[in-house]
Amino acid sequence: MKKYFIAGILVWAPMSVTIWVIAWGLGLLDGVFGSVMQALITIFPNQFAGDLRHFRELPGVGILIVVAVIMITGLLAISFAGQWWLKIWHQFMNRIPIVRSIYSSVQQVSSTLFSGSGQAFSKALLIRYPHADSWAIAFQTGMPAKEVAAKLGEDYVNVFLPTTPNPTSGFFMIVPRANTIELEMSVEAALKHIVSMGSVPPTSSTGLPAVGPNHHL
Repeated sequence: MKKYFIAGILVWAPMSVTIWVIAWGLGLLDGVFGSVMQALITIFPNQFAGDLRHFRELPGVGILIVVAVIMITGLLAISFAGQWWLKIWHQFMNRIPIVRSIYSSVQQVSSTLFSGSGQAFSKALLIRYPHADSWAIAFQTGMPAKEVAAKLGEDYVNVFLPTTPNPTSGFFMIVPRANTIELEMSVEAALKHIVSMGSVPPTSSTGLPAVGPNHHL
């Protein structure tokens, strides 16, 4: 019975987690559509509010409309006219005092994460966390800002420490480069290792840390 139960878990666990992640993403898209529809219901007169409310309650309509809008926006964005309008839009958003700081930050992050040439996670590292006697796998995301680097006065790196089994949340930290160990495993292999809570060993390499000459631990 134990063998059969474990075999069933091995079949259903990855499928259930995959369905949960997809459902979470689709729910997020549907929530965006719901917010837009609620704003329209508030704006339009009562005779249209009822029809919009019934349209909003149709299952799957919100997801389809949001996906369609994203696809159409992407199609227009890669055209010459779309590039011109995007430039005008970026200039307009960057002129609003409070909005520009949020908009520009999100724009840079999204460009780094989703562009084909982006280097969101350049390499996998071992860092000491949460105390000096334990280690955690993190990802190098870049170098500290000039002001931060000048005040710290040493060689530091920006790292993102993901949580497990949900790696979409985590902690941003600035740590000394000398207190990190660069891993030979790929970023993808390290991410799988984290999601599996360490139960799935990396397959793309030996998984052993590549200790360079700059690691003085």
